[in-house]
Amino acid sequence: MKRIVVLDGYTLNPGDLTWKDLEALGPCTVYDRTAPEDTVARAQAARIVITNKTELSSDVIKQLPNLKYVGVLATGYNVVDIEAAHSRGILVTNVPAYSTRSVAQMVFAHLLNLALRVGRHAQTVSSGKWSSCPDFCYWDTPLIELAGLTMGIVGFGRIGRAAANAALAFGMKVIAYDIAPPADVPQGCQLVGLDDVFRESDVVSLHCPLTSENKGIVNEQRLAMMKRTAFLINTSRGPLVDEQALAEALNSEQIAGAGLDVLTSEPPDEDNPLLGARNCFITPHISWATRAARQRLLKVATENVAAFIAGKPQNVVNQT
Repeated sequence: MKRIVVLDGYTLNPGDLTWKDLEALGPCTVYDRTAPEDTVARAQAARIVITNKTELSSDVIKQLPNLKYVGVLATGYNVVDIEAAHSRGILVTNVPAYSTRSVAQMVFAHLLNLALRVGRHAQTVSSGKWSSCPDFCYWDTPLIELAGLTMGIVGFGRIGRAAANAALAFGMKVIAYDIAPPADVPQGCQLVGLDDVFRESDVVSLHCPLTSENKGIVNEQRLAMMKRTAFLINTSRGPLVDEQALAEALNSEQIAGAGLDVLTSEPPDEDNPLLGARNCFITPHISWATRAARQRLLKVATENVAAFIAGKPQNVVNQT
């Protein structure tokens, strides 16, 4: 039997899903959360370790003699030292594409909030402003129609394309940049240079994985290229954005607003400059977390473990 340990299962399954299919594969222990100092003790006897955000560094991996498989409950797998795992012959898998539709949906939740401020207007109605209004309607902020505006997408993979399709459905123009331009570009979309995305777009939406080359890709210089009426949306990776530079651009009205679902440090430090920035709307990294997306994630993660046990591993990110 394969001993399975899930180090941090709570965010995937806070109680509305079931672990029964994973538990059917062998003795299984699920922890809601694991502090760094507890990782080795909890995983030491495991052959199979499942992690979401609990880090498996080279030092940790060296102390897990029985470990043969790491399953990451996410698409990104930077929480695992891939080289250390490779050197030990440990397979690492991820779960690709499970949240594509949900993340694209969050892009437009943020964009529509920026364009129409539904929450703000609903709050003023609840506070009595409409009841005391001399007119049949009012608005506290400019109301923006998306049709005819240009959405610029940085990173044109699955989620970037899903966001592009939604933008086209709203009547927007779409331009995109990708470090590895795809051979087939959807009708209605145009590939341009990275700086052109920032110069020409009314909305810039980030959809690229974090690498050493693109960390801080949204910096003071690129923010200065954007239209003063433009919005920035990031549902991808927090460190893609220089947060101090973005806060200054928002507070100085260099750009009109931002919708963020990710930050460099999560949870954020209390002194994060974006927490009090003008027209900055932040959600707590929940674009992946619809029940449908989490069900897909758990299903594929379990299938990954089953495939490893059967000797036919799938979704492997480090070939050994």
